[in-house]
Amino acid sequence: MREMVRMRRGAWAAALLAVTVTGSLMTGCTAGDGSVDDGRAQSPSRSDSPDPRESGGPDAGSVLAVKIDNVPAARPQTGLDAADVVYAEQVEGGLSRLMAVFASTYPKAVGPVRSARESDLELLRQFHEPTLAFSGAQRKLLPLIDDAPLDPQLPGKVSGAWYRGAGKAAPHNLYLRPQQLVGSAPGDTALTTGFRFGAAPPGGTPETSRTVRFPSARFTFTWSAERKRWLVAMDGTPTVTTEGTSVAPATVVVQYVKVHKSKYHDVLGNNSPYTESVGSGTAQVLRDGRSFDANWTRSGAADGTRFTTPDGAPMNFARGQVWVVFAKA
Repeated sequence: MREMVRMRRGAWAAALLAVTVTGSLMTGCTAGDGSVDDGRAQSPSRSDSPDPRESGGPDAGSVLAVKIDNVPAARPQTGLDAADVVYAEQVEGGLSRLMAVFASTYPKAVGPVRSARESDLELLRQFHEPTLAFSGAQRKLLPLIDDAPLDPQLPGKVSGAWYRGAGKAAPHNLYLRPQQLVGSAPGDTALTTGFRFGAAPPGGTPETSRTVRFPSARFTFTWSAERKRWLVAMDGTPTVTTEGTSVAPATVVVQYVKVHKSKYHDVLGNNSPYTESVGSGTAQVLRDGRSFDANWTRSGAADGTRFTTPDGAPMNFARGQVWVVFAKA
């Protein structure tokens, strides 16, 4: 499979150009079985900066990225607390979807799993041949996903890795067994995000709660001095897993990015937003009960994202899970 991924790299640029010039696509999101997807643990301690993950390389291993449903009918989610990084992005209708990235450890199950978006391909270029687990994608986007420098995994490709849960109605009941899909976790050196972990910079503003709003969704992060973590609430409801564990990252990044219309639409005609994760801009970093102003830079798709203080010093994150919420600049 890895050899096939390397062979596909040569076709990446051509496939991207072909999709870019394609007109608006009105098709739905197609799962591997032909059905239509309507578009609708504590992390282990990490070493101090400088972080070896900043450089990465072919020996870093491959992360597992899973697209996770985030509408109310999909909650509570499974395995979200075990992710090293959780990205929150805007999708059709102003709703939100999550991408959970696993490297340090794998939970027994993750989900509900949903469909991929064009923006995911740019975001995932920072990792070395990542595995992307997703329920499907719009038909004309599937060739671009297949030609990307990643290992796309749809339901049905690996026997025993996928199952339908009994507690929710379809399409909000598709789950993944990570170890059945990809074996053992590669370790946190595979997280070539550019993030640095260590002591907080001086200054900052005391912060007890921060809410980030999408047109039809919102995320609230409330500082728990007792747990030294940010408790997550989505659309006003505390975020807990199916096992009853609170999702509580050590660091929350509100990253201000360009969000614009893409060439794609869902089956209802809603445009699929494109979130640009390459470029530069401002951010707010929440850690240790404080908020820090920051700048971010990602020079190219193959690079991680560097966060710095306003005076140019590296911005360290607290050890533990990181949430990155892409807010419209």
